Amino acid sequence: MACEKLGSKPDGFERRGQAWFCTSGLPSDIVIEVGAMSFHLHKFPLMSRSGKLAKIIAEYNEEEICCLSLSDIPGGPETFELAAKFCYGMKLEITPHNVAALQCITNYLEMTEEYGEGNLLTKAEGFLDQVVLRSWKDSVQALQSCDGFIQKAEELQIVRKCVDSLAMKACTDPSLTGWPTQEHEGLHSPGGSILWNGISTGARHRHPQSDWWYEDIAVLSLPLFKLLISAMEEKGIRADNIAGALVYYAKKSIPGLTRRQAGNANSGLPSGSAPSEFSQREILETIESLLPAQKNVVSSRFLFGLLRTAIILSASISCRSNLERRIGMQFEQVSLDDLLIPSYSYNVETLYDIDCVQRILQHCLHFDQQAPEAVQQGIEEGAFIASPSLTPLTKIGKLVDAFLAEVAPDTNLKADKFQSLAESVPNYARLYDDGLYRAIDVFLKAHPWLTEAEREKLCSVMDCQKLTLEACTHAAQNERLPLRVVVQVLFFEQLQLRNAIAGSYIAADTADPARPSRLSMLSDYGTLGPLVPGGDGWNGSVRENQALRMDMDTIKSKVNDLERECSAMRQAIQRISKPKEALSNWACNFMSKFGCKFRSQVCDSQERTVVSGQSLDGRSIQATKRSRHRRSSSAI
Repeated sequence: MACEKLGSKPDGFERRGQAWFCTSGLPSDIVIEVGAMSFHLHKFPLMSRSGKLAKIIAEYNEEEICCLSLSDIPGGPETFELAAKFCYGMKLEITPHNVAALQCITNYLEMTEEYGEGNLLTKAEGFLDQVVLRSWKDSVQALQSCDGFIQKAEELQIVRKCVDSLAMKACTDPSLTGWPTQEHEGLHSPGGSILWNGISTGARHRHPQSDWWYEDIAVLSLPLFKLLISAMEEKGIRADNIAGALVYYAKKSIPGLTRRQAGNANSGLPSGSAPSEFSQREILETIESLLPAQKNVVSSRFLFGLLRTAIILSASISCRSNLERRIGMQFEQVSLDDLLIPSYSYNVETLYDIDCVQRILQHCLHFDQQAPEAVQQGIEEGAFIASPSLTPLTKIGKLVDAFLAEVAPDTNLKADKFQSLAESVPNYARLYDDGLYRAIDVFLKAHPWLTEAEREKLCSVMDCQKLTLEACTHAAQNERLPLRVVVQVLFFEQLQLRNAIAGSYIAADTADPARPSRLSMLSDYGTLGPLVPGGDGWNGSVRENQALRMDMDTIKSKVNDLERECSAMRQAIQRISKPKEALSNWACNFMSKFGCKFRSQVCDSQERTVVSGQSLDGRSIQATKRSRHRRSSSAI
């Protein structure tokens, strides 16, 4: 550490309790109180170097003992002791740790050239400008020492000089100037081996990482750190470097910021020195305000850690809202574990904070509103599935469905809130609704007291056309689903099977063109025409698809008629004396209309499989499926 030695006389100060005495042999004629310490000194040495003390002492009689109180002196008793020793010509050292305090106190005491050539103010200013500001670590120490008298140091431009010097050095490659990282580096040959004695014509320094200055500035107090970060932004330092410094400072200053933080999170905090809750809240709000506005400059996991801590520390609403907005900007990076934010408020009954997740999702969708309508229409028609621009949206849909399945077992979760979060995801963000179906199934299982109308309303958020064949098979035998949903699932399941069979015929005909086309054979029965792009068969298949859509609309209208008939029959059942027998007869008649026969089953929504009450071999299962689809086709 650099230093400048002043004075030639030996140290002649002696401390007795809370008082300092000059051991020159002469009785003291002035007592100066600085804080809790008193200095018993002599008038003449002080008046010869300090203009302020000379003016005050001149108001007293020469024979009168002066008693002065300098409570507002910058630097405290330690710095005044150095200034007094300089007045007596005793030995002292100017270091980066005390140069800022010496400059402030000498300015306060008016120790200028007018009261002696080479006065202490000139010495302190010269050491700061010519020695301290040329070194990174000395500048950090000088800036850190201003913590107790920031206002006075800002008036004298000491803080500004240190901040500008550090910001300029952070923008420069330290390997070109030999700044602080050089002492940690070694000389390497072009092949990477360490050279003996550092002598080689091909030797080169390792390039330091861009985060070499994070740890050094993390020792600064929050006001000084904020000034330094603002100066670095003005100098044009990259946003990711600024964000990295903020992340390092936050982890060092706020204990337990993240749930799975490694042991170095509190490495900068000695045992028992954790900041108060007020200080942590102030640090967190400042860090959030300094974070760059660019996307992906910090990880989503760190932002969620800040958000959880902000909720616990009762940070300002604007701080929490800004954190939610930042997370929404990069929602595609979020994991399921990040979304599981516990409810810290006693006013919330649910286990996890559903409202917070929904606000984050709304911010995310707000930033993605530029998606054109053509893209949304293409998704509905089955195109653009592999489009890179839609990949984040599909990831968001899967993530929200997984979150819904995770919170669905919470019995305190209301159906309206569950449905609201499910409807927040646009339709084009879900390629398939299997994840949403699983979440609904888990919710219905955990809430068996829901009425039939509430179940139908909840299931309305699910599009049965976007269920895979496996999900359709499971849903068709799910006793927790409303009857209307089951009928829709059965229809679309049959439609998917029919398309799958047609697709297998196309693949077989393409692989072996010499064989007669099975699609042509089917067309003889009026089923499908040969699907040749641009040919008559292809046009026929298009017309058939249109006919299928018309059939689907017809089925929907028939289902509505059946529901009305079902409602009327229920009212009639309530008026008869034997409701059980009547209900059984009605159920049999209703089943015979659709040709369906439901057996007792056990549904496992996690595996999306159906376990029957009997064990069937492969042939019996296939026979059962064929008969069931035959009955469904006849019903349609």
